[in-house]
Amino acid sequence: MDAIRQRGPITFENFMEMALYDPQYGYYASAKSRIGRQGDFFTSPQLHRAFGTMIGRQIQEMWRLMGEPERFTIVEPGPGEGRLCGDILASIEEQDCFNALNYFLVERNRETRKRQEDLLSGFSRKVSWYSSFEDAAVFTGCVLSNELIDAFPVHVVIMEEVMKEVYVESDGAEGFRELTGPLSTPALREYFRENELMLTEGYRTEVNLRSKEWLHSVNEKLGAGFILTIDYGYNARDYFSEERDSGTLMCYYRHRLSEDPYKHIGEQDITAHVNFSDLARWGEEMGIRTRGFTGQGAFLVSLGIHEEIEKIASAGLDYTSELAAIKRLVLPGGMGESHMVMAQYKGEGDPVLKGFSIRNNAKYL
Repeated sequence: MDAIRQRGPITFENFMEMALYDPQYGYYASAKSRIGRQGDFFTSPQLHRAFGTMIGRQIQEMWRLMGEPERFTIVEPGPGEGRLCGDILASIEEQDCFNALNYFLVERNRETRKRQEDLLSGFSRKVSWYSSFEDAAVFTGCVLSNELIDAFPVHVVIMEEVMKEVYVESDGAEGFRELTGPLSTPALREYFRENELMLTEGYRTEVNLRSKEWLHSVNEKLGAGFILTIDYGYNARDYFSEERDSGTLMCYYRHRLSEDPYKHIGEQDITAHVNFSDLARWGEEMGIRTRGFTGQGAFLVSLGIHEEIEKIASAGLDYTSELAAIKRLVLPGGMGESHMVMAQYKGEGDPVLKGFSIRNNAKYL
């Protein structure tokens, strides 16, 4: 609020960055746990360990397809509480690739890192931390991104005879209001020109230019290997469909969904769905080739998640609750449909990944 009063209106992208990442007041700077029953939302690793087990299987195959290198590094930015890392390592601890594996978490929040260290204490010889992705050395392996890119600050644009950008200003009291103004960067106009997009009057949407910057950072550090991205999202055709004329912006506060980013500032998550066609196009420009794109449900079934269900049944666990959690990971109407999985590859050859064996929609990106 003080920054807006002093500087005047700021872009929504700047507002979202401060609301989420301000070192003192931002949502992700908070020491509280944001994920799980006591937080604001669930992620797939929170629902069931089978998710991490399937990712572990896919990583094993990546290692084999790359010729079983002596050193294979996983870098996971935005790792939450560290549960996905723990489940992956536990699932492959007895496999051939485990000795080659090194796992790095990218986490700048000290309190969150302490929770990760506690959770992963059993794998202390395998797990290390970076404060930022730029700290990483060039590596061979996999960049694992789970619900990361949807939290990048986005520009919000709206068509009002000409394309305008949404700005945020003080309402004179204790709140905020929106106004529209000229595009803040030529990159936005270039974005729509490259996509050959012409929005209809009143159409509102988001543009995530930060994801291109992130891909550049990944490309600098990934000598060879895969980028596995799991997130809310669509291809470009669905992202800019007629029925999505209000955009995809969502807020999460104590497991309640809202479309108002100006409430509970610093206490609620703000996200926008990922345009996976952007990642595919920008990646190809950098020499990173798309090898797969599908829904999370098809991805997990391709990797054999049914085998985990059979283990639960034979182990005498609480089958009903365990099965219900796995169904949320897989079935339409839950994360199996809302979350997409994309694999990109940098290196020799054209590896075919099992996770996309049932359905691969990469041609629609």
